[in-house]
Amino acid sequence: MGVQVVVGVAVAVVAAAAAYLITKRTRVEAPTQPESYEVPAMLDRADFDRPDAPWLVAVFSSETCLSCQDAWEKARLLESDEVSVQEIEMSQHKALHERYAIDAVPMIVVADDEGVTRASFVGVPTSADLWAALAELRT
Repeated sequence: MGVQVVVGVAVAVVAAAAAYLITKRTRVEAPTQPESYEVPAMLDRADFDRPDAPWLVAVFSSETCLSCQDAWEKARLLESDEVSVQEIEMSQHKALHERYAIDAVPMIVVADDEGVTRASFVGVPTSADLWAALAELRT
């Protein structure tokens, strides 16, 4: 009876090891995603409309991006004498996307009169967050 127990335990260990190896081989690892996207620290205001405006809200987008239109609709309402708002769509402004290494859209960059990024949003912000960020910067 002792030999039967040892054989049974050995068979169970071999079966468990085989099951582990089979599941490990067939398991597909989840794709990795970047932890965060790089936002340009500075924009050359001469690259954008109204470089003399005290504030620039640059909306980097793509025509294939479903949420970009929502981001643009929220941001464009910020346009004023003090704030220049511009959409930089990928197919129309590819050079700017490349120059500033834009790797995610929508990306909204709020820059001061010297082009220094003071606030940014990757993805679609709420209208309240967007307005609050600009209001806080302007005070």
